[in-house]
Amino acid sequence: MGQQSRIEWTDATWNPVTGCDRTSPGCDHCYAERMAARLQAMGNPRYRRGFRVTLHWDKVDEPLRWRKPRRVFVNSMSDLFHAEVPLPFVKAVFASMNAAADHQFQILTKRARRLPGVARELDWTPNIWMGVSVEDRRYRWRIDCLRQVSAAIRFLSIEPLIGPAGRLDLEGVDWVIVGGESGPGARPMDPAWARDVRDQCLAQGVPFFFKQWGGVNKKAAGRHLDGRVWEQFPRPVLE
Repeated sequence: MGQQSRIEWTDATWNPVTGCDRTSPGCDHCYAERMAARLQAMGNPRYRRGFRVTLHWDKVDEPLRWRKPRRVFVNSMSDLFHAEVPLPFVKAVFASMNAAADHQFQILTKRARRLPGVARELDWTPNIWMGVSVEDRRYRWRIDCLRQVSAAIRFLSIEPLIGPAGRLDLEGVDWVIVGGESGPGARPMDPAWARDVRDQCLAQGVPFFFKQWGGVNKKAAGRHLDGRVWEQFPRPVLE
């Protein structure tokens, strides 16, 4: 099985690619970059190159050995649509996901401009979810790129939410996740920003998932928004 995850909206992570680089302000305090540096210092062989993009061909067929169905976050330590990940490798990753039909795979990218062109070369079986990150109103254009992908589930990760998202057109979007930034140097999230996204989801009938308030101590800050935990999922979900 892939590595068990404490990320609230998934069950496990799978990293056939590691490493990335910063592409927008949401990357400024990247948890994956910090973790990669720590793993490199510990001598983990997969991080010999630190946070440089690295393909792990030996992990591509890993899902085919998993038995218990899970939601799986693909490349929590990278971005499958990074320019340094060649199309043949992306196709190999998709072939594994296509064959592992009992699992639901959640892919997230900030490389939204590359996404539509590459997506046309891929087999979007119903168990593959595709998402883009939208950290504030300046990056709403990524939603238009996402709408061009024929994934069964299309979703937004509005995390870290570092400014107002503004008016969101959620046509063709099946799920929205919101969360504040966590860890060293975390930028605070105004509660009004989170409420605004939630209210737009409710008005447009889109499931809303509030992941965290964030901060240096995210556990202390909690996950309640206006007195409740919001953990709505799109259909289908694995039981």
